[in-house]
Amino acid sequence: MPDEPTEAPLPRTLWLISAVSFFADVSGEMLYPLLPLFLVDVLHASKTSVGAIEGAAVVLVAGMSAVAGVTSDRMGRRVPWIRAGYGLPVLGKAVVAVATGPYGVLAGRLLDRFGKGLRGAPRDALLAGVVPAAQRGRAFGIHRAFDTAGALVGVSIAAVLLWALTGSPEGGASEAPAWAYRVVFAVAAVLGLLSFGLTLAVDEVPAAPAPRVAPVTGPAPLSRPYWGVLGMLVVFSLANSSDVFLLLRARELGLSAWSVVAAYALYNVVYAAGAWPAGWVSDRFGRWGVVALGWVIYAAVYAGFAVSPAAGVWPLMALYGCYMALTDGVGKALLADHVPPERRGAAMGLFYAATGVTTLAASLLAGWVWDHVSPEATFALGAGTAVVAVVVLAGVRGLAIGRTA
Repeated sequence: MPDEPTEAPLPRTLWLISAVSFFADVSGEMLYPLLPLFLVDVLHASKTSVGAIEGAAVVLVAGMSAVAGVTSDRMGRRVPWIRAGYGLPVLGKAVVAVATGPYGVLAGRLLDRFGKGLRGAPRDALLAGVVPAAQRGRAFGIHRAFDTAGALVGVSIAAVLLWALTGSPEGGASEAPAWAYRVVFAVAAVLGLLSFGLTLAVDEVPAAPAPRVAPVTGPAPLSRPYWGVLGMLVVFSLANSSDVFLLLRARELGLSAWSVVAAYALYNVVYAAGAWPAGWVSDRFGRWGVVALGWVIYAAVYAGFAVSPAAGVWPLMALYGCYMALTDGVGKALLADHVPPERRGAAMGLFYAATGVTTLAASLLAGWVWDHVSPEATFALGAGTAVVAVVVLAGVRGLAIGRTA
């Protein structure tokens, strides 16, 4: 009998939302690995500017995630936020495609990320609510696997298009003219319409009824273990600057624009393949150790990027995919484990908001250190901060176990 919830079929809503995310990432990841190259090599932006643009985008996601999460709890509706959140990025990518300077890219990127902020917390709350706790790790793992499979398809399409448009997979970034980037971005915007169209088939799932005492006492409070988990995730996000710095480092080490995209595709292959197994392991054996292992791998990857030659980019990007598979969906499942059903939107929104602010700080600092000290120092800083986060995780886990013992 105890195993029955684990064996129950996963609901239609999970598969549908996963399909929405798949096509959204086909669109999004066609743009993402090329955007820093477009900014630096075509629009001649500085590394600090790249960090500022990505950091500002993260902050917008953070703020809107908190608003959308809390408001979707109060409304008892998630789907309108999800639909708007997958529709606006189509417009954002179109703006990037016609941008002639960093400010145009910033405007398009912010519009894209505004949509992400609207959808993230309500979507994760919807997913957490349609599966039992015993399947939560797998549910988030499946969603992340679909999402990342879309990213793999997206970067593959981008690589093939860039090769076809420039006539060379191994030429330098200077051989990829501005118009080639713009064509790829425009195709990405068109493909984003598929994701938005699928959201029209997503049905609202009734929200969990609030406790009868709610009119007197207000919503159920978020637990101390939740705040502990959130705190450790925030500490780690101080190490987790934007992935654009990995891509710029690969370019600096000698990889062509096409090869940078291919290396990013390798990362997505490993991430997509590992997300569901990582979720399954976390359901069966606990989430804390899975997240800790992922963070140790992250520290090793960043240390590797500080000292590696060009040939090391490929295994390091594969390891980076392992880190993401172990931590992304499992971390959200760990948060959801400590949240009352009627507060899931707010809890996820706070997660996106808090980690977004610290990721902004991490991205700005990474860009500044790159420009004023060295690229090697940027990655050494990230590795060291990740080690600190692992130590914090051990302390938070000990406190959480002590309270439940």
